[in-house]
Amino acid sequence: MFNCNTYKVIASINLTLALLITGCNETKQAQCQRLIKTINEGTSLIDKNKGSQVTLSLRLAKDLKNFTRKIKNQNFKDAKLQDFKSQSVKHFETFSTNIDSAAKALGSAKTAKVSSDGRKQVRKAKQDIETSLKQVSDAAKESDALANQLNEYCIQEEQ
Repeated sequence: MFNCNTYKVIASINLTLALLITGCNETKQAQCQRLIKTINEGTSLIDKNKGSQVTLSLRLAKDLKNFTRKIKNQNFKDAKLQDFKSQSVKHFETFSTNIDSAAKALGSAKTAKVSSDGRKQVRKAKQDIETSLKQVSDAAKESDALANQLNEYCIQEEQ
């Protein structure tokens, strides 16, 4: 009824299905490592470029925006890791938006003319920069706390 080739086909289909199923059942530890690695990529963008000039800061903001899309596309079966991901996305969006705002304000201050209007422009830029940097600082503190929580969660045994 079945010849040898039929059994080979059935065996290879079973093997393929087994590999697909085990590949889709990523462990909590593997998911943790993937999320931590991804978050570290975004953090290294900031560390590498912080304090840079206007054009580099604008590029950093754009890179962080692109990175935020990358982390959003990550999927985790573990609900707690999904939550950590969502919070990380929020932090990186804050970083991107506020670094962009600070860079644009700095650019505005640099182009201000020596006049009464120019001094107003510089004062406004200074306020905008301070506000943006405060929001970045607050988000960084929250991000550090989140990283500690993520690490604590990831070292716990799977249940």
